[in-house]
Amino acid sequence: MDWTHWRGPRHDGSTEARNLPISFARAKGIAWAASLPGPSAATPIVCRDAVFTTAADFEKKQLLALCFERKTGKERWREVVGSGYRSGGEGTPVQLDERGHYAQPSPVTDGKRVYFFFGNGDLAALDFSGRKLWQRNLQKDLGDFALQWTFSSSPLLLGGRLYVQVLQRNKPVGPRGKGALDSFLLCLEGSDGRELWRSTRPSEAVMESRESYASPIPLASGKESRLLIAGGDVLTLHTPEEGRELWRSGTWNDGHREAWWRLVPSPVTGDGVALVCAPKRAPVYAMKLADGTPAWQSEVRGPLTSDVPTPAFSQGRFYILSDLKKALSCVEATTGKLLWSTPTPGHAMCWASPTVAGGKVYVVNLSGTVFVFDAGSGKILSENPMDTEGAEVRSSVAVAQGSLFLRTREKLYCIS
Repeated sequence: MDWTHWRGPRHDGSTEARNLPISFARAKGIAWAASLPGPSAATPIVCRDAVFTTAADFEKKQLLALCFERKTGKERWREVVGSGYRSGGEGTPVQLDERGHYAQPSPVTDGKRVYFFFGNGDLAALDFSGRKLWQRNLQKDLGDFALQWTFSSSPLLLGGRLYVQVLQRNKPVGPRGKGALDSFLLCLEGSDGRELWRSTRPSEAVMESRESYASPIPLASGKESRLLIAGGDVLTLHTPEEGRELWRSGTWNDGHREAWWRLVPSPVTGDGVALVCAPKRAPVYAMKLADGTPAWQSEVRGPLTSDVPTPAFSQGRFYILSDLKKALSCVEATTGKLLWSTPTPGHAMCWASPTVAGGKVYVVNLSGTVFVFDAGSGKILSENPMDTEGAEVRSSVAVAQGSLFLRTREKLYCIS
């Protein structure tokens, strides 16, 4: 099975793949390792015999789209994706803030085209030979994104259409943003990049709490599809045809309206509920997919919380990785009952999202160590160092064609 979206074939961080590697290292159990021209927070995607990722080349000041042979790791092609708008083009910076860079959104493919998006707004569609089909810059076309940190939301591909969420402040953030700004959901035609519709998404959140770095997630409802959008203190469900809002659930920011609760994790669905993680050390909330009413929420100051990683779902269970409390927890999806909680070893936090496959949970910390947990018991089966201290590895493990694919700061690994 392929891995064509940053959260996998079911958009929930899981796959049915079996017999996957458990113990490995940089020089052990590696099918191949390809050198990369710079860092990226993007999770690699895999389609048939191709692996795609991005890179920020700081030396050449370029934002790159990259393609590798799945079986050998040989680089097929690299293309500069940069309009020169603010950054990303030849001779310009490739990062906005001290912790981020523009190569943070993950690519997505439908098996015919692959779409690369960068935090400066550059968006391009390429075919599998590396030929650029179209390109545009969303910030240049629609206005600067008014965000405190670098825009990081990954695009969603559904039914030949590309969906991008821009949940931002309604006023400029320093030099970013001009005038009164609306948050919106954008739909583009995948074949040529033209705008099909743009739907405003209102919010009562204030200041940074209006900002979301999450990505849109599709929801299948009978014969119809829906879009889940998290941010601005609420979770909303939309139609993919015109972006019409069907229900709104929340808020996890009642009372005095905390001003600095930007949202990072994307929502995840399973067994009729949608799970969303409130910021900082706040609880997680489960909403019924039928109407958005509350199903359950975790206890305040309990182990179930996530500030950055997006949870995974598999076989009736949510797997919630807490970067701040440094633990991986497993709960029943329908009830929120805690089944187990296991601390993540070492002192480095985990910002990458967990991946569930073959009865195992794969977790990557910022130092590039991959922890493998037993999905049933939470027991740690192995610790696999793939990078070094300070690497700031934020890419999740992708699973395809019987192998694991991992992007560190300087290498793309195939582990099988």
